[in-house]
Amino acid sequence: MEAATAAPRELSRDKASLIVEAMRASVAARGIAGSTFDHVAREAGVSRGLLHYYFGTKERLLVEVVRREWEVTRDQLERTVGAADSAEAVLSALVESFEEFIGEGPSTVVTFYEILALGQRNEEIAAELQVLGRQTREHLAGLLRQRADAGVLSLRADAHATAGFVLALADGLTVRLLCEPELQIAPMLDLAVQAARALLSTP
Repeated sequence: MEAATAAPRELSRDKASLIVEAMRASVAARGIAGSTFDHVAREAGVSRGLLHYYFGTKERLLVEVVRREWEVTRDQLERTVGAADSAEAVLSALVESFEEFIGEGPSTVVTFYEILALGQRNEEIAAELQVLGRQTREHLAGLLRQRADAGVLSLRADAHATAGFVLALADGLTVRLLCEPELQIAPMLDLAVQAARALLSTP
């Protein structure tokens, strides 16, 4: 079921992007509890009243952060996996997407997991996260099926299960990196690729 969150009032995309990015940065630096409209408004260079008018609540603004994360993920997968011309190119594209995500630095990763934790206590955020997770998995599954139909690879399991497994590998590596920031992730990433390769083969 889609999230029942009311859409924020119409706002120019540039200004909305500034506000959402300011919220992402604030959550990474201060956590959700410490990210007030005062902080976000000051960092975005807008008035506090503007945030209240367009977003209403901090939770509504956090929902917009989640939606923007989905847009970035969708575009990234489309650009990389969607253009891959071999099974190995698909694997390389998935690795590239993961490395871009963690390569943005701790702020992006911390923000996502802060929101994920909040979703366990807030139904509005939980509903949006459920939509995001399902859309990401379904989009990746669709890209994998598309590549299989094009003769680029052979799927050895259901496309949705395969997509979910690949995303779970990325989630696990990300959590491990958060726990141990100095950990050398490359050897584990190589093992993750081997596991994914077992499900994607050259036709």
